Amino acid sequence: MAEHALGIDIGGSGIKGAPVDLTTGELTRERVRIPTPQPSRPHDVADVVRQLCEEFAWTGPVGITFPAVVLDGHTMSAANVDKHWIGTDARGLFAKTTGLPCEVVNDADAAGMAEVAHGAARGAGGVVLLLTFGTGIGSALFTNGQLVPNTEFGHIELRGKDAEKRASSAAKEEHDLSWHEWAGRVEEYLLEMEKLLSPELFVVGGGVSKKSEKFLPLMTKVRARVVPAAMRNNAGIVGAALAAPGPNGPMWREHLEEGTGPSKSA
Repeated sequence: MAEHALGIDIGGSGIKGAPVDLTTGELTRERVRIPTPQPSRPHDVADVVRQLCEEFAWTGPVGITFPAVVLDGHTMSAANVDKHWIGTDARGLFAKTTGLPCEVVNDADAAGMAEVAHGAARGAGGVVLLLTFGTGIGSALFTNGQLVPNTEFGHIELRGKDAEKRASSAAKEEHDLSWHEWAGRVEEYLLEMEKLLSPELFVVGGGVSKKSEKFLPLMTKVRARVVPAAMRNNAGIVGAALAAPGPNGPMWREHLEEGTGPSKSA
């Protein structure tokens, strides 16, 4: 099993990358960030991915996150990036541009992989739901360590509109909500997800997770454990690296299996 891969995290404003030690989840080099081209057309973004590979003189497997539904390496939607990505064979494009084996994964799924393998959900069995609160609400669903890819639970209807319109951190800013007011909206959303999925653990990610002490203690009605994400700004890069292609498929399969089930210290 390969122990290192290059992780690249593509966002609407920046593209970040670094090599990752897959056994520890630690970056082995300082990450590099390059602004996302505007407009963010496929070949322009692929060129930045190539630049990052060259920056690290990388010759091994590469995992890449993308803010879209990803099916068999094809990007089927385009959130905060150019609409030309819809239907693009992103995996093939990146592999051709870099000359390296590449895999592409949804950005929230990647963050979830990082948390299950090395973060707040390590050792957790049963149903685990990671939710990232930012401009919208991203989601990653796991059952006994197995990813259910491309969930879009930020679009669950809540009071007649997408949940992310009410409970994202962007909604908090837009409506100038206090922490108490916003926690009430987040709790309402978590209770709805609890009714649908009965998770044993919620992992709350996104930039707002750095201030989790301001809102998590205010949510007292949720049955499941609710914890802040641990991987912070490195989650996308680490999750991307875990998605990189290995000899038996994506590397995350073996590393996520190592990180789930009863804790080794139990």
